[in-house]
Amino acid sequence: MSDTQLIKQKLDIVDFISEYVQLKPAGINHKGLCPFHNEKSPSFMASRDRQSWHCFGCSKGGDIFTFVQEIEGMEFIEALKFLANKAGVELTMKRDNVQSSQKNRLKDVMQDAARFYHQFLLKMDASQSARTYLEERGLMAETIEVWQIGFVPDQWDLLTKYLLKKGHSIDDLVTAGLTIQKQGARAGSSRGHYDRFRGRIMFPIHDVHGTTVGFTGRVLVETEKSGGKYVNTPQSLLYDKSRVVFGLDKAKQTIRKSDLAVMVEGQMDVIGVWQSGMHNIVATSGTALTEHQIALLKRYTNNLAIAFDADEAGYKAAKRGIDLAREAGMDVKIIEVPDGTDPDDMVKNNPEAWQQAVDGAVLVMDWYFHRAFAGKDIANPKHKQAIANILLPEISRIPFAVEQDHWLQKLSGQLGVSADVLRDDMGRIVADQKPIAAPKSVAAPVERTQAPPSQLQLLADEFWAFVLTRGIPLEEPFIALEALFASSSYAPLYEAVKLRYTSGASVDATSLGEVLPEVLASRIPGLLLKGDEAFSAISDKEAAVTFGQVAHRLKSLWKKQETKKLEARISQAEARQDAGEVAALMQQLNTLIQS
Repeated sequence: MSDTQLIKQKLDIVDFISEYVQLKPAGINHKGLCPFHNEKSPSFMASRDRQSWHCFGCSKGGDIFTFVQEIEGMEFIEALKFLANKAGVELTMKRDNVQSSQKNRLKDVMQDAARFYHQFLLKMDASQSARTYLEERGLMAETIEVWQIGFVPDQWDLLTKYLLKKGHSIDDLVTAGLTIQKQGARAGSSRGHYDRFRGRIMFPIHDVHGTTVGFTGRVLVETEKSGGKYVNTPQSLLYDKSRVVFGLDKAKQTIRKSDLAVMVEGQMDVIGVWQSGMHNIVATSGTALTEHQIALLKRYTNNLAIAFDADEAGYKAAKRGIDLAREAGMDVKIIEVPDGTDPDDMVKNNPEAWQQAVDGAVLVMDWYFHRAFAGKDIANPKHKQAIANILLPEISRIPFAVEQDHWLQKLSGQLGVSADVLRDDMGRIVADQKPIAAPKSVAAPVERTQAPPSQLQLLADEFWAFVLTRGIPLEEPFIALEALFASSSYAPLYEAVKLRYTSGASVDATSLGEVLPEVLASRIPGLLLKGDEAFSAISDKEAAVTFGQVAHRLKSLWKKQETKKLEARISQAEARQDAGEVAALMQQLNTLIQS
């Protein structure tokens, strides 16, 4: 058995995709919102029986490997190694082939670096001051172990030398952001390079799967030459701070179970709150909440409670991310933390107070209302307008009409202004406002518009979904569609099925895929899922009736469209006074009508 077959045998595709998409049973399959395009009605299907997936909205589909490649942006070799690790499969292919992927090499570099830092903290005498600091911060040994916290002394190239001895290349160390190359240093040579992190307590940053992609280093003893208090891994092939949610790898299952993600500002806040027993805790990696991070969180919950510094600077820093989360349809609440404290301090001094703050989190719109009305005199028309100017843009960001109307009615009641007046004013304010810009560090995604499938295409898909799932219960309707499919993209499929049918063989989707052009073969998994959903549960008698109805509708629509095309061509030939062309086209039209 090949590596890929063994991985597929050990990993169930529905369970795996459920880590990314909230799937619900739909007949014998599972359905959810597609993660590859924006949609409100679920068109994404996953099949446990077929171990495949397909989206009827964007036409993407495949197996567990193609899903990982699509959603994680991995090459096949990266996806193979990732899934092998997840399945506990030791790859039989040559290690050199797997390691040929630069991303895989960098992941190994980061894993070895994390292990080095962690073991240095635990075992070396030079780490005693770091261990003392962490104990004074209240971190227990178990917490240090789970979060793989480490330490590196203030030495010039300790880590670089270690990783080179482990067999990693200097170029990969530089690309990973662990080693800095001096100006004028020769590429590929270890000379002229030094460690980025020195004299720092090291906090690994993991992606959602638990892979180490970066580090935050906190200086232990600040000096003039130590640089900033915190130093982070720079943007790299592995690490993009706008796409990483700190702690999500450890929090995702609790977030799914509790249906709530609690977001704080700092990494120590996350670790401290986690140690107190609240495990659905995460943080951004030094950025305002981004679209990519919101998309990650929405895999596990639609509910987000955010704690941030209560001052105006903290509010402004969090505001953009809150707006993006709301526009994405998330239910956002605000955790009110007393001035001058942070979650880490609260759980150390009074864990119950932190839990109460989370439990008492305020709906973001109620919080906005409180801020907008504070210090205002609603008897003053200028103040009324100022309140409306603050709140109407916030109401407009709600993507659901009923919820939006609720807040308009509430504002109407508190201001004593007609809801219709407020609705008109909201249109003016929104028109004057610029859309939220994407963060500079992240290129805005390009929206790819795709023409919706025609009615004829939809009917043809339905027909083939039936045939591939239930076969051909009636010969006449199938043979009657030969002319239709002869000029369509389905022509090779029709001929292959007709050959099997006329020779008495069954319609086997797997063998068909082997003889069809690649583009057409790629449609078969999606058609099978569609057929499973629509036709697998009906009786043989109902299937024969359904087949006849689908074939009849398909042929009728095709004849209507072909008739219009021929009539248009006849009119053009008549205008040219081309009697021969008119006669030939009339013959085609008569043949079509009689078919």
